[in-house]
Amino acid sequence: MSETFRGFQVNKTEDGQKVELKDLTDDDLMEGDVTVRVEYSALNYKDGLAMTGKVPVVRRFPLTPGIDFAGTVTESTHASFSSGDKVVLNGFGVGEVHSGGFAEKARVRGDWLVGLPEGLSTWHAMAVGTAGYTSMLCVMALEKQGITPDSGDILVTGAAGGVGSVAVLILSKLGYRVVALTGRMAEADYLKDLGAADVIERQPYSEKARPLGKELWAGAIDVAGGNTLANVISQMKYGAAVAACGLAESMSLPTSVAPFILRGVTLCGVDSVMASLAKREEAYKRIVSDLDFERLAGLTREIGLEDVPAEAAAILEGRVRGRTVVKV
Repeated sequence: MSETFRGFQVNKTEDGQKVELKDLTDDDLMEGDVTVRVEYSALNYKDGLAMTGKVPVVRRFPLTPGIDFAGTVTESTHASFSSGDKVVLNGFGVGEVHSGGFAEKARVRGDWLVGLPEGLSTWHAMAVGTAGYTSMLCVMALEKQGITPDSGDILVTGAAGGVGSVAVLILSKLGYRVVALTGRMAEADYLKDLGAADVIERQPYSEKARPLGKELWAGAIDVAGGNTLANVISQMKYGAAVAACGLAESMSLPTSVAPFILRGVTLCGVDSVMASLAKREEAYKRIVSDLDFERLAGLTREIGLEDVPAEAAAILEGRVRGRTVVKV
């Protein structure tokens, strides 16, 4: 008889879906060549959608949600991993079409895993989480476009959230002057503690954008989409770049070609789900060298597995700041 382990399971119902924390067995694990004892997961915006069912993120039933996790390999037939290896997983449809991190055990394809680099614990890997890993991919995208600390101010939208908070941390440590855009001005002191030079109100950016606005930003990291991204693009300096990685406001982009053809603005799409192994490994190495882990711990809170449903509702309501680690 296989051992039981705790985990969430989502099942489809006539009204939508039902989520339960229950005892699972190896029979509940999905196909894969590596089994991992999950130590920590994290709560991301997409996890909030998956747990509440407000958006049909989960597309296979039954399924354990949780789009990322870090832990220790217990079994492996994959050439790159052996029992005892510390690993991290982000994306590849885990938590959507393949069972993920909100359980004490996971079985996945080894091709989806990244071995933890020296200096990064499983706790820190999830304090960084998909949000922080995405932040680093955004920073790398701006750097690839030649945006340096000397280029000018960098705008970060949704700055009090997971992606935004870590982006502010990374950029400020690298010497960029960061301006944080947020709908929660009560978090201004928090954002300045992370390294933001200025904090500005989101509301004006929610209005319809003009084709071209005043040139303000040398670079930007956007998690919102919609009018916010359109306004950001209209305010970019000549030769500037925007790294877009989210759609917290909208999937639409009501803008014009003017900033692209008159100012040479570059819009970089950043995908963390299917990024190559090489890009993932580079991002995690950069996280070790370019992220202040002491300050990261200051913006991170830890919850238990049983606390995930309430926290999932809170993140969708905009009541969660920084990072949330789930001790599995």
